[in-house]
Amino acid sequence: MAASADTTTTTPSYTLTGKIALVTGGGSGIGRACCQVLAREGARLVVADINLQAAKHTLTLLPGGQQHVAVAMDVRDRRSVEDAMKAAQDQCGTPPSLLVNSAGVFTMVPFSETDDDTWQKIIDVNLTGIFLVTQAFATSLLDNGKDPKGAIVNIASIAGKTGYPHLCAYSASKGGVITLTKTCAAELASKAIRVNCVLPGVIDTPMGAMVPDELQELFKRLTPLGRLGRPEEVAEVVAFLLGERSSYMVGACVEVTGGYGM
Repeated sequence: MAASADTTTTTPSYTLTGKIALVTGGGSGIGRACCQVLAREGARLVVADINLQAAKHTLTLLPGGQQHVAVAMDVRDRRSVEDAMKAAQDQCGTPPSLLVNSAGVFTMVPFSETDDDTWQKIIDVNLTGIFLVTQAFATSLLDNGKDPKGAIVNIASIAGKTGYPHLCAYSASKGGVITLTKTCAAELASKAIRVNCVLPGVIDTPMGAMVPDELQELFKRLTPLGRLGRPEEVAEVVAFLLGERSSYMVGACVEVTGGYGM
């Protein structure tokens, strides 16, 4: 006997109003764009950055006045992460329920010339940082949140899928972000926390500007849309993944590349 379909429907809330969103690396680039788009969608922002002045500047660009806050955070350091998380909760009255892990660093150097310090710094920021922040975020939300339902989006990179010459440490770190995303997604879904990630291509940001001009032109030629991406184009996908429109997406890795690498 076939089970009868449940015809009960509810209208989901697609707004982020009332949500508190923590964005690491919120002082520039994709992180700043995410702050702007999420604030536009009604979220209250906690802008976290190792450069507190840059985070404070982001605040001046957000709609919503004085409700948003800036905190200093070094994602490589557990104490710094936990202190920033506590400061966010103290200032907002409740833990953030949305998280964007956008803090990242980038260095182009041949594999044979990559030294230990360069390798470790990139891994520490891009991969260990996401581990530390996600762990602190989930612990805070589950232990102290009035409503433990949450969502996380990690900023990976198409390089984490395809690799690229002179980007061994960066590509490895971003490949780790992809698999860390899927592992966290599998574990946290049962706790009502969804985890997904985005894989940007070359984006017109301060980090993207570190790519030499001749390589930027090569990326454009290899990209069906024929141009670099804009940070707000990544941020719009991040906002979608944080909201209820993506309520059945868990462990997804969404490419935002203009077609590069497909």
